[in-house]
Amino acid sequence: MISFLNMIIEQNLWDKKQSFAKGEIVSMEGSTDTNIYFVKDGALKLYIMDESDEHIIRFAYKGNFAINIDSFLSGKPSSLFIEALKKSSVYSISKQKFQAIIATNDTYKQEWTDTLQSLLVQQFEREVDLHIASPEKRYHRVLHRSPILFQLIPLKYIANYLRMAPETLSRLRKS
Repeated sequence: MISFLNMIIEQNLWDKKQSFAKGEIVSMEGSTDTNIYFVKDGALKLYIMDESDEHIIRFAYKGNFAINIDSFLSGKPSSLFIEALKKSSVYSISKQKFQAIIATNDTYKQEWTDTLQSLLVQQFEREVDLHIASPEKRYHRVLHRSPILFQLIPLKYIANYLRMAPETLSRLRKS
């Protein structure tokens, strides 16, 4: 685990600990949300809405961060929703407090930079997959990168994330 995250956990520097029921919104589209959320238990989905359709961008589950990255970086209203997929316990810390913590240590700064760069690379790989990879390649890439996802997240949400029908995902899993 990242040392600045360990330090925040060990020293209990979170602003809040919240519990969310399945389906409860953690963060709403249109809000300026610059918090960093850490999932202690449960699972969250980050998604955007297009008219009446939901498009899942990311998942966060036990031990992961969830961030409205557009709002976090710009300070402007977010286009993302964060919603609990199951009963979840989530810690949050404000951007201001988080930045003050990582400013105290060059290692923390570097780890945060590395974390953001990794997130950017993951998002780029996902974008490429969605545009040119077959459903089978998208499935295998996610299975290889995050096998635990298939144990924690209902398949209908994984199918949405992979931009395929649930039946297609089911067929790929059987083959």
